[in-house]
Amino acid sequence: MADSYSLFIDGEWITNTETVANINPSDTDDVIGHYAQANADQVAQAIGAAERALPQWGSSPLETRFQVLMAIGDELIERSGELGELLAREEGKTRAEGVGEVYRSGQFFHYFAAEVHRQIDDRAESVRPGIEIDTRREPVGIVGIISPWNFPMATAVWKIAPALAFGNAVIFKPANLVPASAWALTEIISRQTALPPGTFNLLMGSGSQVGNPLINSDRIHAVSFTGSLPVGRQVAAATAANLVKCQLEMGSKNALIVAADADLDVAANAAFVGAYSGTGQKCTASSRLIVDASVHDAFVDKLLEKLKATRVGHALEENVDMGPVASEEQLEANLHWVQKGCEEGAELLFGGERLELDKPGFYMSPALFVDTHNDMAINREELFAPIACVIKAEGYEEALAILNDTEFGLTAGIITQSLATAMDFKKRAVSGCVMVNLPTAGTDYHVPFGGRKNSSFGPREQGQYAREFYTTVKTTYLQA
Repeated sequence: MADSYSLFIDGEWITNTETVANINPSDTDDVIGHYAQANADQVAQAIGAAERALPQWGSSPLETRFQVLMAIGDELIERSGELGELLAREEGKTRAEGVGEVYRSGQFFHYFAAEVHRQIDDRAESVRPGIEIDTRREPVGIVGIISPWNFPMATAVWKIAPALAFGNAVIFKPANLVPASAWALTEIISRQTALPPGTFNLLMGSGSQVGNPLINSDRIHAVSFTGSLPVGRQVAAATAANLVKCQLEMGSKNALIVAADADLDVAANAAFVGAYSGTGQKCTASSRLIVDASVHDAFVDKLLEKLKATRVGHALEENVDMGPVASEEQLEANLHWVQKGCEEGAELLFGGERLELDKPGFYMSPALFVDTHNDMAINREELFAPIACVIKAEGYEEALAILNDTEFGLTAGIITQSLATAMDFKKRAVSGCVMVNLPTAGTDYHVPFGGRKNSSFGPREQGQYAREFYTTVKTTYLQA
């Protein structure tokens, strides 16, 4: 029998009779554990605990916060092999990707531990004589964090670490598909005795039972959400009703331009990593490959070589390039998009089939479409799948116009050997993150992350920009 795992509320582990099974997408016979499901009453209980903890943690010494965050980061890095394997087992990304995600999560905590000490406020002269003015940042309050399933550790951590660093209390709702990584992270945090009970709470459960009561509460002060655009709109509407601060990272339809002067080896590698790493289940994935007509055929041949050499298999096996899709539901959606692309007239050059391997799992071969155009549904909608679509462009200007012709704007990339083209692209790509001669997937933790248009809403995440969301500004006027 698989073990059962509890909620964490007000410094206590709470067992519920209702649980969900966490299934390994690489082997559906492997049950990782049974994870407790919270209810609306427990959301209210966690909010009450956070209200009690907030004054203590918000006024805690900087050195205390620094040491707590450093300790969490240290343990994540030290245990990245073990916890990375757990992450790969529950989500389906390869072991190497899972280990890298946990290690990077430790780095997030280390970075924001250092930010704890960056408490330098501003001073101004008043327009009135004899009065001094200073501004300082204080905790925003109780933060609801709702994280996605595709990066079950990293996305959660890049929200949790700054929230704690700036003195806030946290209520964490992970995606119900991947509770094991969230529970493991919470277990590490739970052993930080300097954290007052209620500072950090874990509420596993469904959107209806946990997410909705959380985003509709008028007792919390901020909600940070990463997920789909439709759900993001619901979060925005719910939080707006109570004037709760809101930060949203939502959909994307990223594109990589391969210019006429591109190094095609660089281009093929960037396209492969950007489109297919993490089984294509990344908000930064480049699902549109916009290729100059003069190099189109040669580029497609090089990318096809990589796809033919790709080994799909169990996430924990050696030499596996791509693991399974995260769930049966996601796999069915992916296969639907393959069918849709064919119906729209695109040529399925490679892959797109469900695979039956030694272990029962949610496997598919990476898919590549050619002869596509930008008004096809497969080039308009976020697929979240190992599917890339090649669009032929007649020159740079047309390629750039195609790239910007989307309701999203998270990441955008170009492969070129021209400095002038690269500089122009940096300015004119309507996107929050721009990559030159790199995959669209892959960002650093010490700089801002976020998009434009329907990809993001609210302040940026990560780096020093995180303080805009996790703090509030107080202005003080002083006359001696």
